[in-house]
Amino acid sequence: MSKSHTPSKKSPPSQSGSSILRFFVKMGIFCGGLVLCGLLLAGMALALAWPNLPDLHAMTDYRPRVPLRVYTADNVLIGEFGEERRNVLRFDEIPDVMKSAVLAAEDDRFYEHGGIDWMGVARAGLTNLVSMSKSQGASTITMQVARNFYLSSEKTYSRKFYELLLTFKIESELTKNQILELYMNQIYLGHRAYGFAAASRTYFGKPLSEVTAAEAAMLAGIPKAPSRYNPIANYKRAEIRQHYILGRMQSLGYLTHAEYEQAMAQKIVMKPAEGTPAGGYAIHGEYVAELARQLLYGIYQDELYSRGINIYTTVLSKDQEVAYDAVRDAVLQYTRRAVYPGPEAQLDMPEGIENNPEALDEFLDAAFEKYTDSDDLLTAVVLSATPNEIKVMRSASEVISITDKKVLNVVARSLNPKAAEDKRLKRGSVVHIRKFGDGWEVINMPAVQAAFVALSPQDGAIRAMVGGFDFYRGKFNRVTQAWRQPGSNIKPFVYAASLERGLTPATQISDQPFQLTAAQTGSKPWSPKNYGNTYEPMLTMRQALYKSKNMVSIRILQAIGPQYAQEYLTRFGFDKARQPAVLPLALGAGSVTPLQLAGAYAVFANGGYRVAPYLIDRVTDSSGKVLMQSKPVVAGDEAARAIDPRTAFVMDDMLRGVATSGTAARARAILKRSDLAGKTGTTNESVDAWFSGYTPSLVATAWMGFDQPKSLGSRETGGGVAMPIWVEYMSHALKGVPEQKQRPRPEGLIVDRGEYYFSEFPPGQAVARLGLSAPAPAETDQLGDFLNDLVGGSDKSIRVSPNVGASQQAPWTQQIPF
Repeated sequence: MSKSHTPSKKSPPSQSGSSILRFFVKMGIFCGGLVLCGLLLAGMALALAWPNLPDLHAMTDYRPRVPLRVYTADNVLIGEFGEERRNVLRFDEIPDVMKSAVLAAEDDRFYEHGGIDWMGVARAGLTNLVSMSKSQGASTITMQVARNFYLSSEKTYSRKFYELLLTFKIESELTKNQILELYMNQIYLGHRAYGFAAASRTYFGKPLSEVTAAEAAMLAGIPKAPSRYNPIANYKRAEIRQHYILGRMQSLGYLTHAEYEQAMAQKIVMKPAEGTPAGGYAIHGEYVAELARQLLYGIYQDELYSRGINIYTTVLSKDQEVAYDAVRDAVLQYTRRAVYPGPEAQLDMPEGIENNPEALDEFLDAAFEKYTDSDDLLTAVVLSATPNEIKVMRSASEVISITDKKVLNVVARSLNPKAAEDKRLKRGSVVHIRKFGDGWEVINMPAVQAAFVALSPQDGAIRAMVGGFDFYRGKFNRVTQAWRQPGSNIKPFVYAASLERGLTPATQISDQPFQLTAAQTGSKPWSPKNYGNTYEPMLTMRQALYKSKNMVSIRILQAIGPQYAQEYLTRFGFDKARQPAVLPLALGAGSVTPLQLAGAYAVFANGGYRVAPYLIDRVTDSSGKVLMQSKPVVAGDEAARAIDPRTAFVMDDMLRGVATSGTAARARAILKRSDLAGKTGTTNESVDAWFSGYTPSLVATAWMGFDQPKSLGSRETGGGVAMPIWVEYMSHALKGVPEQKQRPRPEGLIVDRGEYYFSEFPPGQAVARLGLSAPAPAETDQLGDFLNDLVGGSDKSIRVSPNVGASQQAPWTQQIPF
């Protein structure tokens, strides 16, 4: 029996291999497609972006323009405006040591690569990928030129793409020497210095051709972080950077060992040249310079910044600096009294970072770039905080210990471990510190603002102007732009109006409270009050001004009529539309600027003339030729008379009394002068605090408040927070100025029993009483009762002396409210 065998089936030997082959073929096609798509997309992006790249004409035809410069009356530079504030040098005029220092610091392979250091790009890309952020770059000198001329410095991939394209374009159209020349002429180096030639004058007071290797290395270290690595802001850090660059210069062969040792041993002398921002801005006139720029821009437009125009203001440099200090001192003093609000920010500070100086400085740099200094108010980061000691850092090498109990008491709530997280001071808290005696204090960046302006009452020339606590935290000029309620600062002008309507400083006026119903006001009930809620049966007008009594002021305004007072106030320069013809006008319900108030008080100081405040004395071109010259109106010119000279004299006399025994008496006690006059002002709920005062030669107004109106505190008044600014300024401005006698009494004024009367309103005919029954003051004098009774013929009117008949009265005095 035979057995049959079925042959076994075998797979084709090439089947497995062909599958793998097909897989790789497909993957190759797929990858090739991706590459092709990428190339197509890149090509499209390039095609779209390249035509939009800027023309390099601005680089190759670079011509510096002479900036606008602003000076004080005594020729101190306070401002410089223009995009280009540089001293431009040709490539062959730049010393080799400076070029070498820049290459060693920024791009030692500059002459070898094509504009992009691909190794650096790869390194930065890997770092960014690991950290999942766009924090590090690999910019070459060419890239920086591209960015500084045309692009922003934000760290985004789209900006980087355009930067790369523009870098290629620059490299293709300019030589390496041209690129380096551009870089060295336009890079920002701190303190408003652009380019190394300007920086050499700013920091060393010498031309770039004279710098040593040590000085060149210090300048070359600034671009890394101009605000932190310049030797004025932080010499220690600048020196560390300088030493690093000198070492690089030696290792690259730019310096011999002997030259390196000599450079390391050289002591750098800081000597900013006159006329540079660092050396010339000896005073803080930022608000003055900016206002002067604005005034001239309307005439010259953009040409203002390139024609070499010089503006000479009326401001006096020493007066301006004192005003700046006075405003800052008052704001900081108020800030110390207020509750400490906690740190400005809380940073996540890595443990042990203080043991790595380089990492710590990087950490602090980032913090200080975001949270900046304000003059002598410095930013710091807390290292540790306990109720007995606060340690803060300005740099890895500058740790400050604060242990003064008075200082710690100010922030005691924030040192409590149980304090709210946003108010607690702890490791990583961003705070502000300031020199305080022999030590330091912790103080928050002020939220409150203040303003001050002083001018000559003879012609309106502004002598000092400070528009806020810190110009660099907002250019809003509160002297000219802040419309605020003047409070009692407006009362002298209402009183002045009443003098020309028959009232006198001796007029007796009720000080009793009253109220108006909604029906009587036409809107809502009104119950005005005196400050402190204290009242007296009766006061003379003079006494009421000394004590700043609200009830008396309202009765005076009602007597003369709000419409009349509204018109009268325009004589002093107040805007009619901003002074409503309603009774609250007597308490400062209108709106004024500090400059308006100062100009208005000048009318009392100069005998009754309205002189418009002005800031610019003259304008010249770069050669000194006068282009514009001011011709101010001067007190004494009868065409400028605003009020009766008798009114000016009587008001000046009463305001001198306010500074002698009234709400402004402290000013005279401190300054020890008899020629002072002034008035405090505090609005409802202490939202605005004022003091305006003058001598015959100088008038000034100070204000304090919040930009977003809110109460300064129930106990804060114009005499407490604004007057100190005025007093501090006047103590300097009046030093060496002899006291001036009161102006001679004008004709037409009668003196009776030590009080003044207009000749047309002599004793017996002038208004003797207001809101009072004859012969004794009434127990109650409610305005509402009078208004209700007026229709029925009530006799509650202004009353004259009993011996004067109605026929002898001025017609308007016979039936006037209360």
